[in-house]
Amino acid sequence: MTPLVTTAWLADELGASDLVVLDASSHLPDAGRDPAAEFAAGHIPGARFLDLASFTDPDSPVPAAIPSPAQFAERMSSLGVGAGTRVVVYDDSYVKTAARAWFIMRLRGVAEVAVLDGGLGKWKREDRPLETGETQAAAAEFAPATGAGEVRTKADMLANLDTRAEQVVDARGTARFTGEQADFRPEVASGHIPGARNIPFDQVMNEDGTYKEPTSIRAAFEAAGLDLAAPIATTCGGGVTAAVLLFALFVAGKHDVALYDGSWAEWGTDPATPKELGPAA
Repeated sequence: MTPLVTTAWLADELGASDLVVLDASSHLPDAGRDPAAEFAAGHIPGARFLDLASFTDPDSPVPAAIPSPAQFAERMSSLGVGAGTRVVVYDDSYVKTAARAWFIMRLRGVAEVAVLDGGLGKWKREDRPLETGETQAAAAEFAPATGAGEVRTKADMLANLDTRAEQVVDARGTARFTGEQADFRPEVASGHIPGARNIPFDQVMNEDGTYKEPTSIRAAFEAAGLDLAAPIATTCGGGVTAAVLLFALFVAGKHDVALYDGSWAEWGTDPATPKELGPAA
């Protein structure tokens, strides 16, 4: 299974005994949307609701942190994801939250996990079938495991200011990156991590919500001043659209990319961290 699958591929695979489809939709606070209610109103047949907003580690000081291995295993078991299960994640969110789910699952040991290209929006535009109500899943055994992927902490990002071992790219909109637009959270400062580059996450997407071709993805990063031969760490407002950039790079063949999980929600609330205003240097 490739990391990015089409709606046609999924339609052919639905019902396979080793396949679980998860709705990973989550929305910005000002969107006024209820992903659980929307899932009940219509989802891909057989899909299960991941509840990405609660798919976090509440014991971590990092805002909306990646769930611990034990927390992850418990959620997977309840959703019927066991050893050897293939997982396809999709969303119906402006911020393309399936990429965050893909990153977490791969990190926590799901060997085969893919994102549905174009998500539920494309599925609906193609008049493919929908199912309503809640989906019940038989529990499965999922043992905590170490998977693939790299996470960066605030300490890592502070150290990187001195070493510049990794290039940093921020997925937020340009106005928030420069500080021209204040963060929607009043306790969060404006600006960006010093030295970061800016690629708003929608620059790696087509207008229909599908991912751009690898050559176009790579061109977007190169145009922003990134050296694709060197390591990259992605960041954003809270670790969600940073995963979109990371996933796009993965699809484009670049795998030495890490995600700063705390992102600006953590960095911007710490008065001791340096902040930079204006465009990327």
